[in-house]
Amino acid sequence: MGITENNFNEIINAKVDAITMGNHTWGKKDIFKFIEHPKLIRPANYPKGVVGKGYNIYTCKNKKIAVINLIGRVNMNILSENPFIIAKEIVEKVQNSVDIIIVDFHAEATAEKIALGYFLDGKVTAIYGTHTHVQTADETILENGTAYITDIGMTGPKKSVIGMDIEASIKRFETTLPEKYKIATGECILNGVVFKINNKNKVEQIKRIML
Repeated sequence: MGITENNFNEIINAKVDAITMGNHTWGKKDIFKFIEHPKLIRPANYPKGVVGKGYNIYTCKNKKIAVINLIGRVNMNILSENPFIIAKEIVEKVQNSVDIIIVDFHAEATAEKIALGYFLDGKVTAIYGTHTHVQTADETILENGTAYITDIGMTGPKKSVIGMDIEASIKRFETTLPEKYKIATGECILNGVVFKINNKNKVEQIKRIML
């Protein structure tokens, strides 16, 4: 829950271009040491004045790519601004200066994710959901050309309850008593998605990854 400085450096050293956050952005106090790093993006609809940035623009193979991070408001228990309004504002601000726009929507409710997908269809290149830790099978290219998937899934222990120790998770549900979550161990899986984008900056294919 959160990201440490060691985690961050390991990911950056793996040649990752951008790291997006979510409801556990402030879970580790380490975050304040590198919150302004250009490769780190926290939800753009956190209240104004919060440290860090909600989007950034990167250059890759002569393409300018905007990456936007948003957090949902349904069943998230996070005080945030309206992600639809903030998304619209950012897209209108960057659309004429970038080639590709990618949105990570960190949200609980599938309905909220699907609605934002349709809301941004034709305005962004791709939008994918995160947070539920379970990959969905609804990858598609929407009518106006935006690639969409409700959730790209989880990278973590395969035999687990969304990454956590099974026995500890069951005890919480069975007894309703507080139980400290423990990270599960054993074989790990990697979930994700690949968008194939052509020279005209249009998505030709969206493919789920389960390794």
